Amino acid sequence: MNILVTNDDGVHAEGLWALVRELKIIGGVTVVAPDGERSAIGTAVTLFEALHASEVCGLEDGVTAYAIDGSPSDCVILALGKLITDKVDIVVSGINPSLNLGEDVYISGTVGAAMQGYFRGLPALAVSAPPGSATAVKTAAHAAAALVKNMTAHHPARIFLNMNVPDLPLEEIKGVKITRLARSSHINTVAEETNEKLKQYRLVRERVAESGSDGTDIQAIVQGYISITALYTSLLDKPPQHLLKKLSSELTHELKKE
Repeated sequence: MNILVTNDDGVHAEGLWALVRELKIIGGVTVVAPDGERSAIGTAVTLFEALHASEVCGLEDGVTAYAIDGSPSDCVILALGKLITDKVDIVVSGINPSLNLGEDVYISGTVGAAMQGYFRGLPALAVSAPPGSATAVKTAAHAAAALVKNMTAHHPARIFLNMNVPDLPLEEIKGVKITRLARSSHINTVAEETNEKLKQYRLVRERVAESGSDGTDIQAIVQGYISITALYTSLLDKPPQHLLKKLSSELTHELKKE
């Protein structure tokens, strides 16, 4: 199995390499990621400038890594179109050091990168964990590898999943829930500043005080469950519910074995 790993936080991000170390146990891994921070740009692509790819050596034994001076989506497009000559079986994006819940997925570079794999007919997974938690990153990396193994071994169909994990060690995770996107997660407000007579504006993110309605990704995280949400770009692409239930059951079984 050949796995393409990317993110929106840059090729040196700790979460990316925690994920890579788990994934390389189950398959060959190639990393193609931005050369720096590229968060919150969704599916943006570079159309009017040249892109540059630089191989980054010595980050992880047995893993080829490239840094791209573009967006997360650029990374996946370039990887699948030029940099990787072998067949890629799945695209995995993350681990994002902040949860991607509710309507936040529409601006997430992590989710946007995974979506480019989905657009190209591949299974795709975006993975996110709470900020500042090494425990959550470890949980997310382990759970993601288990899910990838099941997605590719038993369910090669085109599917696009968004996984978020709570801030808990693996043994305290209550289980896995198949969820829908909550109505909202953050809202953006505009702050006005004056700088040497020049007016400037800043978008300020404020978390909505919401525990999440029944069945939502936010509710699952609050309750201590791993949330898996199927994302799709057309009403024609809705994945069958029996497939999602099977994936959830398999992941739950894998986690209980640990």
